[in-house]
Amino acid sequence: MDDYDNFLRDLKERIQSAQKRVVLSVNQELVLLYWHIGRDILNRQQQQGWGAKVIDRLAVDLRLAFPEMKGFSRTNLLYMRAFAEAYPDEQIVQQLVGQIPWGHNIRILDSVKDASARLWYIQKTIENGWSRNILNLQIQSQLYNRQGKAITNFNATLPSSQSYLARETLKDPYVFDFLSLGEDAQEREVEKELVKHITKFLLELGVGFAFVGEQYPLKIGEEEFYIDLLFYHVKLHCFVVVELKTGKFKPEYTGKINFYLSAVDDLLKSNLDNASIGLILCASKDNVIAEYALRDVNKPIGIAEWQVGLTKSLPKELQTQLPTIEQLEAELDAVSVEIVDSE
Repeated sequence: MDDYDNFLRDLKERIQSAQKRVVLSVNQELVLLYWHIGRDILNRQQQQGWGAKVIDRLAVDLRLAFPEMKGFSRTNLLYMRAFAEAYPDEQIVQQLVGQIPWGHNIRILDSVKDASARLWYIQKTIENGWSRNILNLQIQSQLYNRQGKAITNFNATLPSSQSYLARETLKDPYVFDFLSLGEDAQEREVEKELVKHITKFLLELGVGFAFVGEQYPLKIGEEEFYIDLLFYHVKLHCFVVVELKTGKFKPEYTGKINFYLSAVDDLLKSNLDNASIGLILCASKDNVIAEYALRDVNKPIGIAEWQVGLTKSLPKELQTQLPTIEQLEAELDAVSVEIVDSE
């Protein structure tokens, strides 16, 4: 019976894998078709002087010719033209852009104007399986401008094979929009709120972080010490020690977290783990002071700011576009590849 259960489980995995490949293949064909239509419209408008009204005529004629197909509205045809204009290289569309659903592509076209940033969001969507809601959140929180921006000493303290990934794992600033504490909140209050909303906290930290504990105890000598927040990063294969500060960064913070990293490497780290990494989260920092504080420290440490209330500072029209946290949690529980045909 055990053999049958294993056989059935293997069949299910193969079927699900095949279904995913079929969906991805269909999506790529659809996106490539839309690109070709958009390119042809562009070419004829540029070379033959066709005006904007050709879009209206095409929308009517294509819907009459293919009544069973959606996607030939005037709005979507305009998106096809904009899509082809944004990505003139067909090879990029085939190899990269076509791997995400049309609805994701529209979201990026609407919200991201920089070409490099567009490709970055596409690549991260592929890597992390972002749904449209999560992609929208990452764009609105300006993740492209925050990712990899923390001040670190990783180049000097980590092997080159690990330092780049470690550096790109950290952000600056971190945005904890879900916190409802006042500006005078103490560190333990903030810490407890982060743990209370751990799903939202992990979403902001990024893919790969697994929560180990809050006020994690370490017995060192005759004393017991407590790490604010302890994580394990499954891609970096290491523990991540987080020290949370509600004030401005001070150089002495590096000494404390360096001490904790030595202890974690000695007491928790296995032979299969990489060197532990520290992250100091402060309400504010002077970048020059932070760089000096890390210069001669031999443990890998990053320093970044954290802030609350990004959505409150956004224009109202953008606030309404952000998904609720309940929607995000549902998306995290059931991320799936979707083909969206925008009307």
